[in-house]
Amino acid sequence: MIAAMWIDLQTRVMRGMNSLAVQRAGGKSGPAHLATGELGEREALFHLRKLGYTVVARRWKSAKLWGDIDLVGWDGPTLCFVEVKTRSGRDAIPAESAVDRDKQDMLRRMARAYLRGFPEKLRAEVPVRFDVVSVYLLPSRVEFTLYRGAFGW
Repeated sequence: MIAAMWIDLQTRVMRGMNSLAVQRAGGKSGPAHLATGELGEREALFHLRKLGYTVVARRWKSAKLWGDIDLVGWDGPTLCFVEVKTRSGRDAIPAESAVDRDKQDMLRRMARAYLRGFPEKLRAEVPVRFDVVSVYLLPSRVEFTLYRGAFGW
């Protein structure tokens, strides 16, 4: 109960800080789609924390590969690589459909690179899962759909 209240407080503070930053920049926050994606990732991070995930990395990159992993976290004993897809409204095409085969292949390569940082013995024993979170930033609320195990290796 207290943990959920703490996460809610952090979420509200981050939203307020984001709003203040946009105001101080004169309403300019960069390209709209990038601002939407960043806000969606932040909202997904707090949503996953409410669900019990321990998020250990955000926008993880490898010096040798193109791309990034939006969120990396533990769901119990399972290491999860999470792709976040954000939309500012509900369209005919759901947000999660943007995680196509090319995106999945890139995430698999990035996950292998991330796992190379683990000791070899541990690397073979850690259960891994690929999750996708669809975030809809609607005028009156934020909606989430979490797809645990959205695709495999």
